[in-house]
Amino acid sequence: MPIPTMTNAQNSKNDEFYTQYHDIEKEVSAYLEFNPDVFKNKTVLLPCDDPEWSNFTKYFAQNFERFGIKKLISTSYAPASKLYKLKNQPTLFETSHPNFDRDKTIQNGKIFSLTRDISGDGKIDINDLEWEYLEGDGDFSSKEIKKLRDESDIIVTNPPFSLFRDFLAWIVEANKQFLLIGNLNAIAYKELFPLIQEDRLWLGATNFNKGMYFQVPDDFVYSSSYKFDREQNGVKVNRVPGVCWFTNIDHGRRHQPLPLMTMADNIKFSRHKDIKGKEYQKYENYDAIEIPWVDSIPSDYDGVMGVPITFIDKYSPEQFEIIWQASGNTRASAPKKILERLKYKQLKEDRGGGAVVNGKRKFGRILIKHRK
Repeated sequence: MPIPTMTNAQNSKNDEFYTQYHDIEKEVSAYLEFNPDVFKNKTVLLPCDDPEWSNFTKYFAQNFERFGIKKLISTSYAPASKLYKLKNQPTLFETSHPNFDRDKTIQNGKIFSLTRDISGDGKIDINDLEWEYLEGDGDFSSKEIKKLRDESDIIVTNPPFSLFRDFLAWIVEANKQFLLIGNLNAIAYKELFPLIQEDRLWLGATNFNKGMYFQVPDDFVYSSSYKFDREQNGVKVNRVPGVCWFTNIDHGRRHQPLPLMTMADNIKFSRHKDIKGKEYQKYENYDAIEIPWVDSIPSDYDGVMGVPITFIDKYSPEQFEIIWQASGNTRASAPKKILERLKYKQLKEDRGGGAVVNGKRKFGRILIKHRK
């Protein structure tokens, strides 16, 4: 499904953003490298997808046999708005339907499935996709799609960012493996952060620092401040910053420990001017020290440390314990025993729990500690 971004594009009529094939391939390869059988004999559901527009179904269909997938299912949301955007030109799937009526607007979503070789070419791939209309519009919260969710093993998609909270709850409720695209800021959501803390969810294998380029329609209008690529491999694209993968499927990158210097060496050799030659500062409302840069985490400090939210991309559960987050919703959402452990004291400057140094609130800190 198109991804409404959290940038200027959100305020324009252009809201169709599609994940590129190579980005899907790059991410999924990391899970296969860690566990070649991750998809073997599994039913894979793509609930916000459609092979007419998206590359998720294309990718998994083309690799159906190589991955050993048992069944591939993808569902699309009601296509009425898509038909309107296409100037009411029907798709190949519509025209191939035995009851196709050019004057009729289809209000139902579609379901695509792949389980067998129907083309007779001796292999199972995208040419063997079977499809039919859903009873409803394909909304992931409908009973129809929930039933498919409950029958699946792994869910992969790029849900609308505006519905990310609801979609995550929808998956967690069913206790499924998943791979989702979302905004980095979702890490701080009160619904999501406890899952990270409990090691039930983590970031994917692809580094998010460079943002992600999504394919956009030919009539997409860029903002006047846009300074990045507008085309890649002959495809019109738009860069969306702060986009990352969220998953509970294991991959090797998250088990790689951060190489760190001692506190003394950081103070002596750090490339950061707010660390080199200075002492680490303590928070006024937490029993913890401020770490402004992830690469400045001292290897020999046994106490609690507050690190930027970007730490999550480098987090190894064998190396660190995540205690909680120091943000605007800490005081409301943190269990009492955690606040007591952190010796939290309320200050008017923290605005709900944010870490404070010299009377100034630090944005989005994750409170961590070295594991013994």
